[in-house]
Parts: sequence; C-alpha cells; structure tokens
Amino acid sequence: MFRYSSVLVTLALLTCHSMGQQTPTSIPTSVQTGLLLDAAGPKQREAIKNVYMIVCPLTDPPGSFVYGTGFLLHQGFVVTNAHVVEKCNKSNLFALAPDSQKVAFKKIVQDDGRDLAILVPAVALGQGFTLSTQSDPRPGSEVSTWGYPFAYTGATPLLSVGHVAGYRTDGSHGRPVKHVVVNAAFNHGNSGGPLLLAQENSVIGIVVLTMHFYPEYIKQMLDQMSQATGGWGYGMTITRQDGSQAKLNLSIPQMTAMILDEFYQKTQTMIGEAISASELAAMLNERKQELEH
Repeated sequence: MFRYSSVLVTLALLTCHSMGQQTPTSIPTSVQTGLLLDAAGPKQREAIKNVYMIVCPLTDPPGSFVYGTGFLLHQGFVVTNAHVVEKCNKSNLFALAPDSQKVAFKKIVQDDGRDLAILVPAVALGQGFTLSTQSDPRPGSEVSTWGYPFAYTGATPLLSVGHVAGYRTDGSHGRPVKHVVVNAAFNHGNSGGPLLLAQENSVIGIVVLTMHFYPEYIKQMLDQMSQATGGWGYGMTITRQDGSQAKLNLSIPQMTAMILDEFYQKTQTMIGEAISASELAAMLNERKQELEH
C-alpha cells in the first residue's frame, strides 16, 4: 500500500489548488502548429504571439514553481491572475514567449479582490490585445482561449474552444466580481489566459477557474487534512524534475489529502469561468497612476 501511496503522493506534489499549476507534469509537445494557426483565423493568428507562459519560481520546496498564462495588452502591460503571481516578486517572476524569449518585469500591480494582476515589462514588448467593447456576448457565442495547460511547451500556446453559457457574480474574494461562464475545457495552467470571441483578437475575459465537481465542504475537509501534522508519519524521498531530491515526512491525513486532490486536479470538467473584461477595464482605470509611475 505504501509503495503505491508514495508514487501517488509524488505525483500530487506536482499540482496545486488553483489553475495556476505548481511544478508541471510533462505533456506532448508535438501538436502540429500549422493546424492550430489555421483554427485561429487570420485576426487571432497574429495575436497569438502575445500570449505568454507566466513563471513564478518557489523556494519551498526548492526547484518548484507556480505557472500560468498571461497576455499582452496594447497599453504594453501583461495581464494574468493574482493567484498565479502571489508567491513571487518582480525580481524572480518572468514570462516566456512562444519563441522562448524571456520577459522580466519591473512592477507587479495586484487586485486580489478581482484575482487580477497587471505586470509592467522591464522592456517594451510592442502592441498586444485590445479589450472588447462587447462586455456581454450572448449565451451560445463561440469563444476560445490560448494558454499553457500543464506547462505545455510547444511552438504556440494550446487552443481551447467552447461557448458562453451565461454569467454569474463571484464573491469568493470578498467583493462582487462579474464572471463569464463557459462550457470549455480550461485546465491547470490556463489561468490568466485571454478569453476571445472565436477568430477575433479582442479580449472578453480572463480565464480564472474550472468548476469544482464536488461540494465546497469536501474541499474544506481536504484543506484541513493537508494541514494535519500530528499522528503517525511516513518518510519518503522524492526526485524532482530538475534531478534534485527531497526528503518528506507526511502524516496519514496529509498523504490522503494529496492523493485525493491529485485525482481532483486531473479530472477533466467542461465548465470553466473567466473574469469579465469589464473588471479588467475598471482595474486599469483605478490603478492608472500606479501603473504609470
């Protein structure tokens, strides 16, 4: 039993609780770029170069990191989710472009209430996406997002397509925030990606989460179990993706929570949400002076 548990726990350590993924598992990088670009259409095809992988290195455990997706706005800022960058600062946070260009940042402006972050690049990146003036696309409208699920490292970000299913007000961060509900496959690592009308290049939302498939009280129980340090423990040595090793001492509740959460994180759901572009527009207006200085 413990042999199999240690393998599953090792896998569980490769994930975190949000759609910004911690320490990636590898997925195929052989998706044919030409077919992806054809699916984008002429307008969106040109804009894909403005979608970045956002990388936040962690010190605990050493050698791990949180990552997500971000995109360049025409004002010169890169946008992502606050939960993707919350454990980083401007000195270690960076982004990777589809051509592997590494982008550093000189300022991070977060709005935890909206779960948005605006990153100011150290060097100008040129023109990017615009925000859509169509803040309420009708349900049934075809939409798409480009991003880096599970730290995908292909020549272009990966495409996910779905339809607007409706709207709701999210209050999980202490304030009402407008969300677009989408029946599309958003995966861990898609956090912070641009939600676009199909084959268009203006942003109607910022990908933020995928719907939980179990009740909130179960999630609360798992969170409490993951913090339980008392009782009998189990020691193990894991090998990280960079080849280094770490010794862990986990309680039985912690092991159980990690294993169950691993299955939760990897179960595909087809309902996701994006923060409305109107929320980003409001943040840009509210934090204008901070972003300019």
